[in-house]
Amino acid sequence: MQDEYKALAVYQAVTAKFGMVRPFSMIMGAEEQHIASLKSIFDKYGLVVPVNNLIGKITAPKTLAEACQIGVDAEIANAALYQNELLPTVSSYPDITSVFTNLMNASQNKHLAAFERCN
Repeated sequence: MQDEYKALAVYQAVTAKFGMVRPFSMIMGAEEQHIASLKSIFDKYGLVVPVNNLIGKITAPKTLAEACQIGVDAEIANAALYQNELLPTVSSYPDITSVFTNLMNASQNKHLAAFERCN
């Protein structure tokens, strides 16, 4: 959840500084959907949803090019987090596996490509 929170906070900081530029404006909405998907898992299993303490606390990079590279790096790290750390721990929970796989695929197949194009 924290990784999704951080991505949202970074992309919000970028759009606050540079305006509603793509791909940040589009991916920001996707991050909100990712958070909602994770919240549904937390709710289903009776877990407390952590608070996003990062909103408004992230400083945007100096340039849009830097922001794009941060987006590339963040999406690579996010996909690796799901693939290498999170998915192996939930293999006996098909519902969680499905959500995590969808989020990993979004990072690898959609968000990463969008940030690579913006560089």
